[in-house]
Amino acid sequence: MTIISEQTILPGRYSITASEKAAAKPAPKLYNTIDYPFKGYHAPQPEGYEQSRSKADTSAIVIDNGSSLVKAGWSFDKNPRVTLPPVMSRYRDRKLNKACQFIGSDAYVDATTRGQLRYAFDPGSSVVGNWDVMEGLLDYIFIKLGVDGANGGIDRPVVMTEPIANPNYPRKMMNEILFECYSAPSVAYGIDSLFSYRYNRGSNGLIVSSSHTSTHVIPVLNNKAQLANCSRLNWGGMQTSEYLLKLMRLKYPTFPAKMTEHQMEDLVHKHCYVSTDFDWELSGFLDWTGLEDRDHVVQYPFTEHVVQEKTEEELARIAERKKESGRRLQEQAAKMRLEKLMKKEQELEYYKDLQNGLASETKKEARRILEAEDLKDEAHLDRLIRDLEKSIKRSRNKDLGIEENEEPSEEMSFPLLDVPDEQLDEAGLKEKRHQRLMKSNVEARQRAKAEKEREKARREEEERLDRERRENDFDNWIAERRANRQNLLQRIKERDRLKADLGNRKSLASQMRMKTLANLAADGPKKRRRGGDDDDFGANDDDWGVYRTVATGDQSDEEEEEDLGGMLNNAENELLQYDPEFTENHTLAAQSDWTKSLVHAFLRGPWPFDPESQREAHQIHLNVERIRVPEVVFKPSIAGVDQAGLVEIAADIVNQRYTNPTDQTNLLRDVFLTGGNTLFQGFDERFRNDFRGLLPVTTELNVRRASDPVLDAWKGAAQWASGSELGQLSISREEYLEKGSEYIKVCRNSLMRR
Repeated sequence: MTIISEQTILPGRYSITASEKAAAKPAPKLYNTIDYPFKGYHAPQPEGYEQSRSKADTSAIVIDNGSSLVKAGWSFDKNPRVTLPPVMSRYRDRKLNKACQFIGSDAYVDATTRGQLRYAFDPGSSVVGNWDVMEGLLDYIFIKLGVDGANGGIDRPVVMTEPIANPNYPRKMMNEILFECYSAPSVAYGIDSLFSYRYNRGSNGLIVSSSHTSTHVIPVLNNKAQLANCSRLNWGGMQTSEYLLKLMRLKYPTFPAKMTEHQMEDLVHKHCYVSTDFDWELSGFLDWTGLEDRDHVVQYPFTEHVVQEKTEEELARIAERKKESGRRLQEQAAKMRLEKLMKKEQELEYYKDLQNGLASETKKEARRILEAEDLKDEAHLDRLIRDLEKSIKRSRNKDLGIEENEEPSEEMSFPLLDVPDEQLDEAGLKEKRHQRLMKSNVEARQRAKAEKEREKARREEEERLDRERRENDFDNWIAERRANRQNLLQRIKERDRLKADLGNRKSLASQMRMKTLANLAADGPKKRRRGGDDDDFGANDDDWGVYRTVATGDQSDEEEEEDLGGMLNNAENELLQYDPEFTENHTLAAQSDWTKSLVHAFLRGPWPFDPESQREAHQIHLNVERIRVPEVVFKPSIAGVDQAGLVEIAADIVNQRYTNPTDQTNLLRDVFLTGGNTLFQGFDERFRNDFRGLLPVTTELNVRRASDPVLDAWKGAAQWASGSELGQLSISREEYLEKGSEYIKVCRNSLMRR
């Protein structure tokens, strides 16, 4: 036994012909799955805190509080020092009798910690809901940043991002934690997408921010975000991963391995892309031509039995042993046949001597001798001698390789049947009964032979009439053959459906079957308790139909005995021979061939499937899902979301909410894409093409993507925190104590709101 979790098979180019695929069975390129995002231990970095001492006026702790990843670092850093998912696991170790707490990626270290996983944000949103987890995340961040303030405080300003339209309560709770628990000197908040836009030097434009939980379209004019005119689409990276997971579970309902959201998120990032023309590409995505490249095979870990292959010398020795064993068996069989033949010859010689000796004995002595040999009479002895002679002759001919010709049947006579019983003794009566039985057998064979001849003549007559009808009225004849084939196909489908229903305990057929069994079980004991003499089950032939009902449902004897497959083959052979419009591709066998099955291409790609192979049973195929899953942001109805698509939302903002041509021109000159859900290949091109179709022809449209859609929000916050506006727009501790935790500052002359 061996455990296989990673496979490396070189990709290749194969012929398009499906039959050649089946013969060659080329191996596809396999992609592996990830387990969980555990990254190991990361030591604290106190050098950043020491460096901040020399930049006390311009240094701050910058936290991009994302619902997918929380990124933290110092304002003078180029990249965040700490990146972790906003999760925490807490449980008590019974062996150590200690409470253990794991934060971020450490919470995925084993199954125990994963079983106690808690998320900081409310499900499906970017709003913090579990403040116990949020406090653990902040502890972890400050420890890893090496913060060592007095009395457990952080003594550094904090700049934190928040989602657009963040409610007052989460901000109030965050203020209380930062000021009360960590004694922060000041706190500032800003919208993540606006930080990213500011970092990419934007001033007037339309921000399209598609993040982990949602997608927003925010207009910006004169360095000021027009938040009253922004719109939200409830679809992001998290919903994309969940949607792919649902599709895979529907596609492979009996998949033996466990599919998780983390694996689906990784598959979405690595294999999905946005189609520039979704309808056209989807219509031909499962075509055999090029399907090897479009179909991505993901291999899950599996256990496979390893069969040791034998060398040619071992195979030769095994073949020789088998040949020698067969030779010995043949010799033993020949020896046994010879012994049986000799025994039969001895018996034949003995019985012939006995028959010759009976001729000189009296009747009484002859009867005594026959009874001693277990023979009824002399006729019995004659039959025994005759049978032994025939058996010996067949055995000798078989050994000599002589084929036996069927001997002409002798005309049998039954003279004793005409003799009255009064004129016969006991031996004569026995022989008369034997002759009567023989005559019944002969007459039965003659009747069967005559019936066969009549059936043969009837079939020949039907064939002759059918041939004449085909020659004289071909159109009606061929129409009847086509209708007969459709009828057979329908009956085969009905039979298969009935078998499937019997396997489903909730189906009507299964319920009727169980009802019949229950009735039989209930009727039997009652009759026995009444005395048991009135049970006449089986007296009528219809009673035995209950077994057929229990086994296969309501079917007649004719349907059960009919070979529907053979009848369909005969009907299709006739159509192939005489119908010019019916070809091999129209037969049921051709339509059931995996090389012509669209369902097989969808489930297993352009390769044959072996249900006995554990390797292939643990594979999933990504084909149409690669473009279907990212398409939801443009067509939410695909996933059942009752909202307009991203392009329609952006067009509504530009065309309906801003009627001033100058404002429309400023918005369309800089359409800015940010957020991790915009990293799909072809996202910006698809948005540009579809958005252009909803705008006037002469409108200038410029679409660009953030330099780093994932980290630019943190980088923009760090850049802003290093400027002079930090002290002016932050909420100081004194202002918090004086004005309360709900107090905020608003900057009306820039992109940021504090």
